[in-house]
Parts: sequence; C-alpha cells; structure tokens
Amino acid sequence: MNPGPSPTALYRLLAWTSPSYPTGAFSYSHGLEWAVEEGSVRNVGQLIDYVGTVIEHGGGWIDAVLLARIHEAADQSDLQDQLIELAGAFRGSAETALEARQQGDAFLRATRAAWPNPALDSLVERFQGRPLAHCAVMAVACVAHGIALRPALEAFVHGAAANLVSAGVRLVPLGQTDGQIAIARLEPRVEAVVVRALATPVDELGSCAPALELCSLRHETQYTRLFRS
Repeated sequence: MNPGPSPTALYRLLAWTSPSYPTGAFSYSHGLEWAVEEGSVRNVGQLIDYVGTVIEHGGGWIDAVLLARIHEAADQSDLQDQLIELAGAFRGSAETALEARQQGDAFLRATRAAWPNPALDSLVERFQGRPLAHCAVMAVACVAHGIALRPALEAFVHGAAANLVSAGVRLVPLGQTDGQIAIARLEPRVEAVVVRALATPVDELGSCAPALELCSLRHETQYTRLFRS
C-alpha cells in the first residue's frame, strides 16, 4: 500500500542515487568500455550519444518503464510480483544481467540496513533466491517510503546516465568539465525518457539498440578490462 508523499523524499532520493550509495555502480559500464576500446567513443559528443542511446532505447529505457509500472502496481501484489520478475529477466547479455541484479541486491541490503521497512523485508521473502533488478528494488523502496513516481523516475534515470558519464570520463579519458557538459546536454534526453516511460504500458515495452548489446557481448571477452560490464 502506498503510504502517501513523504516530506523526506528528496533527501532519500539524493542518498539512494548518490555515487556514494554502495550499489557497486562505479564498476559497470554497460558495454561502454568496449566501445572506447574499439574507437566508437573517443570524445564527449560520442559519449553523450552512447549514454543517450542506453536510456532512450537500451537497458536504461527498459528499467525506466519497469520502475514506473512496478511503482504503480503497489496495491496489486500479484501484478507487481510479475513485473518484478520480468525486470529480473529483461536483459540482453550476461553482463548487463549481472549489472542489474548485483546492483539490485546491493541496493536492497543497504536500504534495509539504513532505511528499514516491512515492504523490503516482504520483497526478500517473496523472491528468496531469485534475481531482483535494481529498478525493481528502487520502485518498491520508493513506494514504501512515500516517494512519488515522477521524482523517483527522474532520479533513477539521471543516476543511470550520470554513472555512465563517470565511466566515460575515466575510460576515454575526458576532463571533469567535459563530464559535466555531458550531464548538462543529456538533461533534455533524460526528461524525455521520463515523460515517455510514464506513458508506456508494459505490453509495448521493448528495446532497439543492437550495437549496445554487441558492445556488451564483446566486452565479455575483452582482453583488458577495468569494468565488470
């Protein structure tokens, strides 16, 4: 059951999507490391295009829609569980599956310890031994703590984009100012993804980013790697 808006919503969103929150996000690049290795991403403009594609057409888009639908299904436990299960399976490669599930597990552990709530305990009991994607756990946590869907979705998509920009700054490499330029130029694309995700039913959900999937698959056998995906 949705407990209603929380006066601490912004504080918790800032904490949960901060780079310091212990989800291990810093160790994943969503295939970007291969794109840099083979020369597709060499400058800030190409980094923006890569990250934009992830959130508009790839795994970031899948996560955005499923977070929205899981949040909305808070009062329909059977439907919510089906959507949570779908979020744990909706990945195109082993590494992006690891990325979503490991971050989901880490987010759940940290949030249960720091911001305990019976809804999170129930989630663990219902899905014992089954993968939980980061977007699904984030949705459940936001409902449990009275965080509205729109700001939750904006924070999550921004966090996903910012993490990939950070990976790109380290990999290309780029300067810190270039990283902030990328974040600024991605702002309208993040906002557009949020608006679309709010209106997209799960029956119409799909991805269309084969180049991203190939980068992820090729990263699995990349000789020298700094990132886990």
